[in-house]
Amino acid sequence: MSRSSGSGRGGQNPHGLKQIGLDQIWDDLKSGIQHVYTRQSMAKSRFMELYTHVYNYCTSVHQSQQSRSSSAKTKKGQNMGGAQFVGLELYKRLRDFLKNYLVNLLKDGTELMDESVLTFYTNQWEDYQFSSKVLNGVCAYLNRHWVRRECDEGRKGIYEIYSLALVTWRDNLFKPLNKQVTGAVLKLIERERNGETINTRLIRGVIDCYVELGLNEDDPTSKGPTLNVYKDSFESQFLADTERFYMSESTEFLRQNPVTEYMKKAESRLTEEQRRVQVYLHESTQDELAKTCERVLIEKHLEIFHAEFQNLLDDDKNLVLNTKTGSTHPPTLFTNGCDFGGTLDPKLYVQTILDVHRKYNALVLSSFNNDAGFVAALDKDPKLYVQTILDVHRKYNALVLSSFNNDAGFVAALDKACGKFINNNAVTKAANSSSKSPELLARYCDSLLKKSSKNPEEAELEDTLNQVDLNEQFKNHLKNSNEPLDIDFTIQVLSSGSWPFQQSCTFVLPSELERSFQRFTTFYAGQHSGRKLMWLFQMSKGELVTNCFKNRYTLQASTFQMAVLLQYNTSDTYSLLQLQEHTQLKLDILLQVIQILVKSKLLECEDEDDCLTQHSVVKLFLGYKNKKLRVNINVPMKTEQKQEQETTHKHIEEDRKLLIQAAIVRIMKMRKVLKHQQLLSEVLTQLSSRFKPRVPVIKKCIDILIEKEYLERVDGEKDTYSYLA
Repeated sequence: MSRSSGSGRGGQNPHGLKQIGLDQIWDDLKSGIQHVYTRQSMAKSRFMELYTHVYNYCTSVHQSQQSRSSSAKTKKGQNMGGAQFVGLELYKRLRDFLKNYLVNLLKDGTELMDESVLTFYTNQWEDYQFSSKVLNGVCAYLNRHWVRRECDEGRKGIYEIYSLALVTWRDNLFKPLNKQVTGAVLKLIERERNGETINTRLIRGVIDCYVELGLNEDDPTSKGPTLNVYKDSFESQFLADTERFYMSESTEFLRQNPVTEYMKKAESRLTEEQRRVQVYLHESTQDELAKTCERVLIEKHLEIFHAEFQNLLDDDKNLVLNTKTGSTHPPTLFTNGCDFGGTLDPKLYVQTILDVHRKYNALVLSSFNNDAGFVAALDKDPKLYVQTILDVHRKYNALVLSSFNNDAGFVAALDKACGKFINNNAVTKAANSSSKSPELLARYCDSLLKKSSKNPEEAELEDTLNQVDLNEQFKNHLKNSNEPLDIDFTIQVLSSGSWPFQQSCTFVLPSELERSFQRFTTFYAGQHSGRKLMWLFQMSKGELVTNCFKNRYTLQASTFQMAVLLQYNTSDTYSLLQLQEHTQLKLDILLQVIQILVKSKLLECEDEDDCLTQHSVVKLFLGYKNKKLRVNINVPMKTEQKQEQETTHKHIEEDRKLLIQAAIVRIMKMRKVLKHQQLLSEVLTQLSSRFKPRVPVIKKCIDILIEKEYLERVDGEKDTYSYLA
């Protein structure tokens, strides 16, 4: 197959494409791009005019040989042109436009500091990012053909237009303002740590920008940031500031306050830092921030903690009450199960726990250590002996539950200490036998299980075995505690092995439900030692009774829907960002929840043309009406889900076609000439680790590459291809 350039055909290429110079379209194209970057609305017809300018120029043959840095050659060394080569000059002008735009923009921000520079930076970034995505759409044809081909052939410094916009921002606005902006963010965070209320949206905007700027220079077409800008320009300084701040605060606080108060303070600080990551930092910072805080707040002061904790034990203080009572409270900071991702080894306190039990052995059993009669009575009464052992375990199990979050390491330490206590106490010493405790335990169990009318334990045992309605136990517990529930609350506790549901996503319960949640958690921990509840909020539901509409409705809703609707008890209007901050739901999940509520006409968007974006304002629709007084709104939006699935599958197929084409080009570039079946085999082998491409799709991709003149069929040889470019 032979080819000829357009210049040899009187201004026409073999397919009859026009000769369009860049100067013919640039003035109008530039005017349109300037319009885009002023964030004014644009008619669809005008957008298509700009897209057509780019398309016409890219498919023109007039400048094909001048618009490429190095001429393509045939096997015999002759220069070859082609429509797919056009793009370099247009790319350069777009790059220059973006640079000039940002250089002029920088003049307005150079002298700004603190919150002023953050406001300037975040506002300009949001506008620029939006406009650049529009420009990327205008230049879609340039991206798909010229840019992708340049990248496939390994040319450095060529990016898709949106990525080019990011690189230009990074070089011409981010770098000049980096110190001012990062410094202002760190000052704002320190002010928040000192108790001030700050505008967290400013920080979130800067962080989002830093993350987006982390391009993969080795593969400009790859999806997803590398976080290199975020890590180097912000996170490293943030962690250093965090260490400095807490080193100073912890040292000063310990100097002026008792250790027990410091424990509460440190726990509160760890919770704050965890929330800080959730609200405006990138999630990748979680682990390093946890390590930094724990190192400064805990490890640096371990000797002080150990000494003070032992003093509290020596004074026989009540260590099992929680911080809300104001009582002495050993910290949950020392547990591996700390919510903030604790890394400290619970073995640090194993020895202390053992010491506690040795001490308790001396105190509690001292009454019969020197009383041979009482020891003899214990020897004859297995029930009394077992009850004494259980009293020891009960007290210190409560310590492990309340003060150490029932951590597995401390549970093991308790078991070990109790084992030593059971096998080495006044009774076993008097009998001079290590098998005395097993003997008494066996006698007790034997008497317990014997069926006899004289055995009162039998009735108790049967009663215990028959108590299986958990919710009734909980209600009775509250009734006996004189703490009636404010709401009708029921729960199903499922075995994780039998019901392997995924754990719930990030979520903050509304205050109306928090009390019931805390009460049941405490109740369950007291009923079952060693078990841990994992709440599945995404599987939960409830009912809300309305008082704000003309009629009184009962809404059957999911817990996430309830969390959103309950916000409107305090205000009729919220922004989407405010709802996200109050519920802590991820944005994509929150959007789905609000879509259902908007579709149900319980909520409405303030601006119908800008509904359900991150800047949307959502109001309670006070004119809500329904023929039914009991309304079920806990339903999935199946149409939207199906549409999303179809769109996702379509994008996946398109992305896979590009990967197949890239694989074919790589193989043919190396082999030069290849049979059809060999090419199919090598493509399948090369892509098998990522996905299994279908043979018809591979054939279609080969035809596309032949049409683009990457490949050609060899004359006279059946099913043989040769590489052209």
